[in-house]
Amino acid sequence: MVQIITDSSTLYTREEAEKAGFVALPLCVSINDTHGRDLLMDMDHFYGEIAKGFHPQSSQPPVGEVIETFEKYADDDIINISMADGLSGTYQSACGARESVANKDRVTVINSKTLCGPHKYMVEKAQEMKDNGATKEEILSWLEYAIDHQESFLIPQDFDFLRRGGRLTPMAATLGSILKLKPIMTQTPDGRQLDKFGVKRTMSSAFGVVIEHLVKVRKLDERHIIYVSHARTPKDAQKAVEMLNQALPKCEVRVLELSPAFVTQGGPFCVAIQWIER
Repeated sequence: MVQIITDSSTLYTREEAEKAGFVALPLCVSINDTHGRDLLMDMDHFYGEIAKGFHPQSSQPPVGEVIETFEKYADDDIINISMADGLSGTYQSACGARESVANKDRVTVINSKTLCGPHKYMVEKAQEMKDNGATKEEILSWLEYAIDHQESFLIPQDFDFLRRGGRLTPMAATLGSILKLKPIMTQTPDGRQLDKFGVKRTMSSAFGVVIEHLVKVRKLDERHIIYVSHARTPKDAQKAVEMLNQALPKCEVRVLELSPAFVTQGGPFCVAIQWIER
């Protein structure tokens, strides 16, 4: 039997994941004197602390918890689908946990090279394949394909969150001098850092740059799902959806609200546009 394990980059709580058949271990989040787990924090309090000037921090699930989970499914073939290595220590932590368990030969840790929308879809599809009788090898083969057929863009409203998090290339870090503009970030080819894709004066024009790329370069169509994820800025998200629906009417567009761990990365009021091939 195959067991899918992942983390809260999928935006699934433990309980939601359990109902769907897989395991989702929540990342750890801290802000000021509040310490908790991703998707379990009071969001009004969380954003209130940010408004006071406190900056949140996130980290991977406790390694002991990962080890315990691997051992719980010792008789299964485990596929651990982790959020992007480099943007989090979650992948490396899972690899270390694998080396600590007796059933390590039955544990495969996958670096999804993405997070949130595409990561969520990878896990959902892997679980669907498992439920339909796919083998571990078949699921891994599809995941390898999916990792190479997805892309993410982030438009932060507070660039300082990214700069402080150290997830930028040196060139991208220089954007800190133009904070009044809207930098458009994308992942480096290895998925480990964020780099500059463009700069615009408004959110709408930033969305337009991304959408032009999706239309002219990526040529997205009905084979693709687009995710619009936001950090408590539904009006901006809705504007992005409207523009995407107009430019790419064949694509399915889904909206997600980011959890504390990813507000920590992108900052409050950021918007991400991501796509993955079905």
